[in-house]
Amino acid sequence: MSTPGAVMPAARKASATVVLLHILGDTGHGRAEAFAGIRSSHIKYICPHTPVMPVTLNVNTALPSWFDIVGLSPDSHEDEPGIKQAAENVKALIDQEVKSGIPSNRTIWGGFSQGGTLYTGPVSGVNEDVSILRCHGDGDPSVPLMSGSLTFEKLKLLVNPATVTFKTYEGMTQSSCQQEMMDVRQFTDKLLPPID
Repeated sequence: MSTPGAVMPAARKASATVVLLHILGDTGHGRAEAFAGIRSSHIKYICPHTPVMPVTLNVNTALPSWFDIVGLSPDSHEDEPGIKQAAENVKALIDQEVKSGIPSNRTIWGGFSQGGTLYTGPVSGVNEDVSILRCHGDGDPSVPLMSGSLTFEKLKLLVNPATVTFKTYEGMTQSSCQQEMMDVRQFTDKLLPPID
Protein backbone atom coordinates (compact mmCIF):
# COMPACT_ATOMS: atom_id res chain seq x y z
CA MET A 1 0.00 0.00 0.00
CA SER A 2 1.20 3.50 -0.78
CA THR A 3 1.77 5.97 2.02
CA PRO A 4 1.10 9.72 1.92
CA GLY A 5 4.81 10.30 1.26
CA ALA A 6 5.70 13.89 0.50
CA VAL A 7 2.86 16.26 1.30
CA MET A 8 3.11 19.91 0.26
CA PRO A 9 0.40 21.87 2.04
CA ALA A 10 -1.28 24.81 0.37
CA ALA A 11 0.25 28.19 1.20
CA ARG A 12 -3.22 29.38 2.19
CA LYS A 13 -6.44 27.48 2.95
CA ALA A 14 -6.52 24.50 0.56
CA SER A 15 -9.47 24.47 -1.81
CA ALA A 16 -8.11 21.70 -4.06
CA THR A 17 -5.78 18.70 -3.99
CA VAL A 18 -3.44 17.24 -6.59
CA VAL A 19 -2.12 13.69 -6.13
CA LEU A 20 1.12 13.05 -8.06
CA LEU A 21 2.40 9.53 -8.67
CA HIS A 22 6.12 8.87 -9.20
CA ILE A 23 8.11 6.83 -11.70
CA LEU A 24 9.31 3.27 -11.09
CA GLY A 25 12.20 3.30 -8.62
CA ASP A 26 11.56 6.77 -7.24
CA THR A 27 9.62 8.06 -4.24
CA GLY A 28 7.09 10.81 -3.71
CA HIS A 29 9.97 13.17 -2.94
CA GLY A 30 11.00 13.06 -6.62
CA ARG A 31 7.58 14.29 -7.77
CA ALA A 32 7.48 16.88 -4.99
CA GLU A 33 10.81 18.31 -6.19
CA ALA A 34 9.62 18.40 -9.80
CA PHE A 35 6.49 20.35 -8.83
CA ALA A 36 8.09 22.71 -6.32
CA GLY A 37 8.41 25.52 -8.88
CA ILE A 38 4.91 25.33 -10.35
CA ARG A 39 2.72 24.99 -7.27
CA SER A 40 -0.42 27.06 -6.82
CA SER A 41 -0.97 28.56 -3.38
CA HIS A 42 -4.52 27.20 -2.92
CA ILE A 43 -3.66 23.58 -3.81
CA LYS A 44 -2.41 20.83 -1.52
CA TYR A 45 -0.05 18.39 -3.28
CA ILE A 46 0.28 14.77 -2.16
CA CYS A 47 3.10 12.69 -3.62
CA PRO A 48 2.68 9.16 -2.21
CA HIS A 49 5.42 6.56 -1.88
CA THR A 50 4.90 3.01 -3.09
CA PRO A 51 6.01 -0.21 -1.44
CA VAL A 52 9.25 -1.81 -2.54
CA MET A 53 8.63 -4.98 -4.55
CA PRO A 54 10.44 -7.21 -7.07
CA VAL A 55 9.92 -5.99 -10.64
CA THR A 56 10.08 -8.71 -13.30
CA LEU A 57 11.28 -6.32 -16.04
CA ASN A 58 14.22 -5.33 -13.85
CA VAL A 59 15.37 -8.93 -13.26
CA ASN A 60 13.23 -9.11 -10.09
CA THR A 61 15.19 -6.27 -8.49
CA ALA A 62 13.22 -4.85 -5.57
CA LEU A 63 12.25 -1.25 -6.35
CA PRO A 64 9.60 1.23 -5.28
CA SER A 65 6.85 0.24 -7.71
CA TRP A 66 3.11 0.77 -8.15
CA PHE A 67 2.79 -2.74 -9.62
CA ASP A 68 4.92 -5.42 -11.32
CA ILE A 69 6.04 -4.81 -14.90
CA VAL A 70 6.63 -7.93 -16.99
CA GLY A 71 7.50 -6.22 -20.29
CA LEU A 72 7.02 -3.03 -22.27
CA SER A 73 5.57 -4.43 -25.50
CA PRO A 74 1.82 -4.01 -26.09
CA ASP A 75 1.30 -7.78 -25.84
CA SER A 76 3.16 -8.16 -22.50
CA HIS A 77 1.21 -9.65 -19.60
CA GLU A 78 -0.01 -6.97 -17.18
CA ASP A 79 -0.14 -7.21 -13.40
CA GLU A 80 -3.88 -6.54 -13.27
CA PRO A 81 -4.24 -7.28 -9.52
CA GLY A 82 -1.29 -4.98 -8.77
CA ILE A 83 -2.70 -2.21 -10.97
CA LYS A 84 -6.10 -2.50 -9.29
CA GLN A 85 -4.53 -2.40 -5.82
CA ALA A 86 -2.45 0.66 -6.69
CA ALA A 87 -5.58 2.37 -8.06
CA GLU A 88 -7.44 1.55 -4.84
CA ASN A 89 -4.58 3.06 -2.82
CA VAL A 90 -4.85 6.29 -4.81
CA LYS A 91 -8.63 6.24 -4.42
CA ALA A 92 -8.16 5.93 -0.64
CA LEU A 93 -5.96 9.06 -0.65
CA ILE A 94 -8.59 10.95 -2.64
CA ASP A 95 -11.34 9.71 -0.32
CA GLN A 96 -9.34 11.07 2.65
CA GLU A 97 -9.17 14.46 0.96
CA VAL A 98 -12.93 14.44 0.34
CA LYS A 99 -13.51 13.59 4.03
CA SER A 100 -11.28 16.52 4.99
CA GLY A 101 -13.51 18.90 3.00
CA ILE A 102 -12.03 18.98 -0.50
CA PRO A 103 -14.81 18.13 -3.00
CA SER A 104 -14.01 15.29 -5.40
CA ASN A 105 -14.42 17.67 -8.35
CA ARG A 106 -11.61 19.77 -6.83
CA THR A 107 -9.19 16.82 -6.76
CA ILE A 108 -7.07 15.68 -9.68
CA TRP A 109 -4.26 13.22 -9.98
CA GLY A 110 -1.43 12.63 -12.36
CA GLY A 111 1.68 10.59 -12.69
CA PHE A 112 5.00 10.22 -14.38
CA SER A 113 5.85 7.08 -16.37
CA GLN A 114 4.65 4.07 -14.34
CA GLY A 115 2.72 6.42 -12.05
CA GLY A 116 0.91 7.79 -15.09
CA THR A 117 -0.20 4.41 -16.36
CA LEU A 118 -2.72 3.67 -13.64
CA TYR A 119 -6.13 3.70 -15.23
CA THR A 120 -8.55 6.24 -13.84
CA GLY A 121 -11.84 4.33 -13.76
CA PRO A 122 -11.75 3.00 -10.23
CA VAL A 123 -9.92 6.06 -8.94
CA SER A 124 -12.07 8.95 -10.03
CA GLY A 125 -15.20 7.42 -11.51
CA VAL A 126 -14.20 8.43 -15.02
CA ASN A 127 -16.97 9.85 -17.13
CA GLU A 128 -17.09 11.38 -20.58
CA ASP A 129 -16.29 14.86 -19.26
CA VAL A 130 -13.03 14.03 -17.51
CA SER A 131 -10.12 16.22 -18.63
CA ILE A 132 -6.86 14.45 -19.45
CA LEU A 133 -3.46 15.91 -20.32
CA ARG A 134 -1.09 13.32 -21.80
CA CYS A 135 2.55 14.43 -22.24
CA HIS A 136 5.39 12.56 -23.93
CA GLY A 137 8.94 13.28 -25.01
CA ASP A 138 9.80 12.30 -28.56
CA GLY A 139 13.22 11.08 -27.39
CA ASP A 140 12.01 8.69 -24.65
CA PRO A 141 14.11 5.50 -24.98
CA SER A 142 12.05 3.51 -22.46
CA VAL A 143 8.52 4.24 -23.64
CA PRO A 144 8.51 5.17 -27.34
CA LEU A 145 6.41 8.07 -28.56
CA MET A 146 4.26 5.57 -30.48
CA SER A 147 3.12 4.08 -27.15
CA GLY A 148 2.04 7.53 -25.97
CA SER A 149 0.20 8.12 -29.25
CA LEU A 150 -1.61 4.77 -28.99
CA THR A 151 -2.64 5.55 -25.41
CA PHE A 152 -3.96 8.93 -26.55
CA GLU A 153 -6.06 7.28 -29.27
CA LYS A 154 -7.44 4.75 -26.75
CA LEU A 155 -8.33 7.51 -24.29
CA LYS A 156 -10.28 9.34 -26.99
CA LEU A 157 -12.46 6.24 -27.38
CA LEU A 158 -13.17 6.08 -23.62
CA VAL A 159 -14.02 9.72 -22.90
CA ASN A 160 -15.13 12.80 -24.79
CA PRO A 161 -12.26 13.28 -27.31
CA ALA A 162 -12.49 17.04 -26.87
CA THR A 163 -11.39 16.67 -23.23
CA VAL A 164 -8.15 14.78 -24.02
CA THR A 165 -5.00 16.70 -24.92
CA PHE A 166 -1.74 15.11 -26.11
CA LYS A 167 1.44 17.18 -26.04
CA THR A 168 4.85 16.11 -27.26
CA TYR A 169 8.19 17.68 -26.42
CA GLU A 170 11.04 17.68 -28.89
CA GLY A 171 14.19 15.98 -27.64
CA MET A 172 12.74 15.17 -24.20
CA THR A 173 13.78 11.74 -22.94
CA GLN A 174 12.09 9.99 -20.02
CA SER A 175 12.18 13.15 -17.97
CA SER A 176 10.42 16.49 -17.71
CA CYS A 177 11.20 19.81 -19.32
CA GLN A 178 10.30 23.38 -18.43
CA GLN A 179 7.64 23.65 -21.16
CA GLU A 180 5.95 20.43 -20.01
CA MET A 181 5.85 21.65 -16.42
CA MET A 182 4.33 24.96 -17.54
CA ASP A 183 1.72 23.05 -19.55
CA VAL A 184 0.91 20.96 -16.47
CA ARG A 185 0.61 24.14 -14.37
CA GLN A 186 -1.75 25.71 -16.92
CA PHE A 187 -3.85 22.52 -17.07
CA THR A 188 -4.05 22.31 -13.26
CA ASP A 189 -4.90 25.99 -12.82
CA LYS A 190 -7.66 25.74 -15.46
CA LEU A 191 -9.28 22.75 -13.73
CA LEU A 192 -8.70 23.98 -10.16
CA PRO A 193 -8.97 27.78 -10.12
CA PRO A 194 -8.85 29.56 -6.76
CA ILE A 195 -12.16 29.89 -4.92
CA ASP A 196 -12.67 33.34 -3.44
